[in-house]
Amino acid sequence: MASSYLTRTFSGASNTKTWTFSAWIKKTNTTAQQLLSAAPASTDDQIYFSSDQLIFYTGNQISLKTNRKYRDTNGWYHVVVQWNTPDGTADDRHKIWVNGVQETSFATRNNPSQNADSKINGSGQHAVGAVSSSPAEYFDGFMSHVAFVDGSVVAPTAFGQTDATSGIWKFKSPSGITWGNNGFHLKFESSGALGTDSSGNSNTFTVNGSLRQALDT
Repeated sequence: MASSYLTRTFSGASNTKTWTFSAWIKKTNTTAQQLLSAAPASTDDQIYFSSDQLIFYTGNQISLKTNRKYRDTNGWYHVVVQWNTPDGTADDRHKIWVNGVQETSFATRNNPSQNADSKINGSGQHAVGAVSSSPAEYFDGFMSHVAFVDGSVVAPTAFGQTDATSGIWKFKSPSGITWGNNGFHLKFESSGALGTDSSGNSNTFTVNGSLRQALDT
């Protein structure tokens, strides 16, 4: 996806206090950057990799930055970020899961205040695979089944499951999800319309650059 990305500006802001982001990704080098970003101004909220660490940036600061480094360029990662600031427990207001396991060791943690709003799911432009406000830091790799749930905290088990034989975390087609107004599910099934939303909301994204469909397992 290098120098290519997807964008959409929703018809209006929706639930900026509670949402879930899920994406299956495969890095092709250690400089892979943005997964999702959004900004009504110059400073984006971002979910991205830097120096192989996974970072959630919101409120003009790093919210969570993992100690773990994700260096694998051969396998797939399933990344889930949950944002739920009405929660009374500060540590539970933002969570990161990778391959079905919650990350609990962070180099940086700045808990949001209760009922804090994010720019993600707001009125600004959203981008998959680049910084939204000024396209840069493009994701270099593969993406599949990028999903966003507006207004609900959804468990990783809605999008993945552990294989009973191998013990490997594998894809599961999400079902029974209430996507909310701005929710979307990008399957990338059609090579000629890679921004198509399959959630039923018609929140289709605009393709920028030369995105290509590829098969991988």
